[in-house]
Amino acid sequence: MLRYVAGRLAQAVGVLWAAYTVSFFVLWALPSDPVSLLLGTDSSDVTPEQLAAVRHEYGYDRPLLVQYVHQLGDVLHGDLGRSVSTREPVSSLIGAAIGPTVQIALAGLVLAVVLGGGLAVVATLTRRRGLQALLLGLPPLGVAIPGFWFGLMLLQWFSFRLPIFPAIGDQGVASVVLPAVTLALPTGAVIAQLLSKSLVVTLREPYVATARAKGASPARVHLRHALRNAALPALTATGLLVGGLLGGTVVTETVFSRPGLGRLTATAVQAQDVPVVQGVVLVGALVFVLANLLVDLVYPLLDPRLERRRRPASASAAPLQGAPA
Repeated sequence: MLRYVAGRLAQAVGVLWAAYTVSFFVLWALPSDPVSLLLGTDSSDVTPEQLAAVRHEYGYDRPLLVQYVHQLGDVLHGDLGRSVSTREPVSSLIGAAIGPTVQIALAGLVLAVVLGGGLAVVATLTRRRGLQALLLGLPPLGVAIPGFWFGLMLLQWFSFRLPIFPAIGDQGVASVVLPAVTLALPTGAVIAQLLSKSLVVTLREPYVATARAKGASPARVHLRHALRNAALPALTATGLLVGGLLGGTVVTETVFSRPGLGRLTATAVQAQDVPVVQGVVLVGALVFVLANLLVDLVYPLLDPRLERRRRPASASAAPLQGAPA
């Protein structure tokens, strides 16, 4: 197990390095200059000497590979650099923005798992063909609905027509509900699709027929026998969808005018604030690898056969070493 975790951690480090490297060179390839955007080189108040001084301050006057190695070394020491727009440390900007984003992302993930999982279980448990077809048709619809449109509809109905939830800003728990529901729609739809299809296949397995023959109720067959094995594909997708939740906060936080990583990313991209964008990319990659590492560690708890497959052959043969010939 320790060897497996060490291998996964090594892969995580590789993913983080690749994410930072790709973002560095992609941002460098953009045609505009962030320092020029900051100082406004079209204005006569900015002299070429001032422009050169700022470029030297941020290291943009050095060769590209020198910039990359220097910045990568700073990142390894925990220094994400300073924002070109505000001159503040990137780590401080991300630290101030990550709290509100985590609130709506976690709430959205919980809602997605509960609603998507519940929909899949009810759809495969019911014996009414019409109701089952209706429920199984909802997840594709949820995937197809644009997130920004769904968020605007929620604002229209539950903030303006029925003033139940705040329309904008971060005003406590009530202001988290609508953004979380907006994020949960596509994620829950994907979970419902995968889990329902996996349940349909699992319910045809011989051990399920054996459980039914022993008199187990349909609910018991679903929840105790089939759901545990059927949840593996949905669990894998959930780990991958965590990154999508962070990406969805860009639109969601813009629609609901909430502070967070999404708004910070949108502002940094518009201003071409390279250090901030790279810092957000690195944080997103870190969340992604941690979520997938957690999924890999939970897998053996759902399916003990995976743990037995990881054991070396020598371990399984060890009890036979003392047996008589």
